[in-house]
Amino acid sequence: MGCDLSIVIPVYNEEESVGALVRAISRALPARDFDYEILLVDDGSSDGTWKLIEKAKCEHERVRGIKLRCNYGQTSAMVAGFDHARGDVIVTMDADLQNDPADIPLLLGKMKEGYDIVSGWRVNRQDHQSRVLPSKAANYLISLSTGVHLHDYGCSLKAYRADCIKSIKAYGEMHRFFPALASMTGARITEVPVRHHARKFGASKYGFDRIFKVFSDIFAINL
Repeated sequence: MGCDLSIVIPVYNEEESVGALVRAISRALPARDFDYEILLVDDGSSDGTWKLIEKAKCEHERVRGIKLRCNYGQTSAMVAGFDHARGDVIVTMDADLQNDPADIPLLLGKMKEGYDIVSGWRVNRQDHQSRVLPSKAANYLISLSTGVHLHDYGCSLKAYRADCIKSIKAYGEMHRFFPALASMTGARITEVPVRHHARKFGASKYGFDRIFKVFSDIFAINL
C-alpha cells in the first residue's frame, strides 16, 4: 500500500541516535494531512543499531527497517531505500541529527511550487573546516561539470518526486549527484536554506578516502 511520503535514512553504527531521530521526525510531522513512513536502512552496522531499529518498529507504526548484510556505503543504502519506498515523494536525510527533521515541511512546501527535487543548503554548516573546504571545492566542480548549480550537493536533506529518482542507478559516492542526474530527464530542481546542527552522537564517517571517491565520481560522470 502506498503513502504520500517516504523518509529514507541510511544508518551505519548510529545506535546512540536512532531513538532520538525517530522521535524528532515524529515531532516534526505530528498530525499533518498526509501519510508517511520512516524507512531506516541499516548499512551493515557492527553495533546495536539494528536492535534499536527493531525496537523503533515496535514502538512506532510508521517505522520500517531494511538490513543490508555488509557496509555498502551511503549511495547503495539510499538506493535500497528508494527500491522499497512506498511514497509519492521521497525525503532523504542523515541519521546523526545534524539535519533537522523540522525542515522537512519546508522542502515539501517548496515542491508544491512545481519542483521535482528540492535540495537542502546548509548555509551555516556546523562542521570542521577539514570537511567544509573540500565540500565547497566539490560543489564548484560538480556545478561546473554538470551545469546544475547548487551550493550544497553534499547535504543529504533532499526531497524527490519518486518517479524522478527511482529510475536512477548509482554507485560509489554518487548520491550527491542525484539532482544532476535527474536533471538529464528534465526534472525541475531548486534549493532552500536548511538548518545544520553540530554532531551530538558518534563519530563522522567522512574521511579523506571518501573525498577522493567523490572527486573520482565527478570525473566518471563526465566520461
